[in-house]
Amino acid sequence: MLVNGSAELPLHYGRVPQELLYHMKRLGKAIALYIIDVFGPEELVKRLSDPVWFQAFNNVIGMDWDSSGSTTIVLYVLKDFANVTTFHDVGLAVLGGKGRDSRRVIDELAILDRIDRMGSIDLDKISYTSILSAKIDGVALQDGYSLYVHSIILSQNGLWTVVQQGMNTDAKVARRYHIHNMITVERDPHSGIACNSIGKAVNLIDYSSESTRNTIVDIINSTPLNALVRSIADINRILKNNRSLECWISRGSIMQNLDSNTIRNANLSKNPMLYRPIIDTNRVERALAILTSIKPSDFEELLVVKGVGAETLRALTLVADIIYGEKPSFKDPVTHTLDPFVYSFAHGGKDGIPYPVKLDVMKETIEFLEEALEEARVDIKIKRKALERLSKLFNKMLAKRASH
Repeated sequence: MLVNGSAELPLHYGRVPQELLYHMKRLGKAIALYIIDVFGPEELVKRLSDPVWFQAFNNVIGMDWDSSGSTTIVLYVLKDFANVTTFHDVGLAVLGGKGRDSRRVIDELAILDRIDRMGSIDLDKISYTSILSAKIDGVALQDGYSLYVHSIILSQNGLWTVVQQGMNTDAKVARRYHIHNMITVERDPHSGIACNSIGKAVNLIDYSSESTRNTIVDIINSTPLNALVRSIADINRILKNNRSLECWISRGSIMQNLDSNTIRNANLSKNPMLYRPIIDTNRVERALAILTSIKPSDFEELLVVKGVGAETLRALTLVADIIYGEKPSFKDPVTHTLDPFVYSFAHGGKDGIPYPVKLDVMKETIEFLEEALEEARVDIKIKRKALERLSKLFNKMLAKRASH
């Protein structure tokens, strides 16, 4: 069964040797093209949405079994032959990638728009999907990982898979996210998440965060900017434990008889991902000014506004929680543990685990797949020529019959 989700991988250093990379690209291309030829490009797009299959593909082509670089390598290997310039020949394209490449998705979609002869894909929708998916995994879900890989695998029929990766710089661990052909902020769009560990998160895409999401939208639409900024400043005082609650709360509140030390200590023990001071208050205030002027109709509209980042949304979540009593979900949305080590036995791994890559075995696999592909294409050509001859014969028969 295919599972959409995420994978958590340790940070590895070093580069892939050029000779190994050459064979990785050949083998990856052969495997991918075989799947495309036999099952169609949509099948490959679908399989890449499964974090375990994605990792197995990485391991079979010889990359480290648990490396954070597996995401980059797989996307790079696929994009080498499946990109916007080969879209109509291959049937799919890999857009985006790591670092600066992650910000080129919109530009690549513009190129695809110019060469999309059939015009069968709603590229505006894919562009919006790119923006929303990045906001989901980088802003609405705050799990301690900062996104640095963003890619979309898109088929000619418009089927897509988003692959993203974030880095936890403190733990030096990466986490990979997969979203396949369905995106929403009303519930978690990751139908399954594979990960080696589960921690605390601020999860505003969890179904149980619905009240928090609605409250955040209501706060933006009903609270003057100055009052909202003042509320965030008050919450910062609580979280910094600067002075007691009685010193600054003048309005009625369910918290009126509690002091800041009680609130701070109780909340920090629940989830330090949420209950910590807002640092860049000037940036948050600028984003809130935009939001209060726009007055978004729902949470999704709020989320995609340019300038609304993780800190702004955390500030609003703190207001919804501490002042209005709407607590968000703290669930780290992990459903499957990832143990793909077995797949690295196919050809070995770059890091020598379970053994160094056996290039001779890899070459045999590549040659077998490439020969199978060529035979299949020859067979298709023979069938196509036979059909063309039949078509010509049929047209001649029709012409003769029409002349009599």
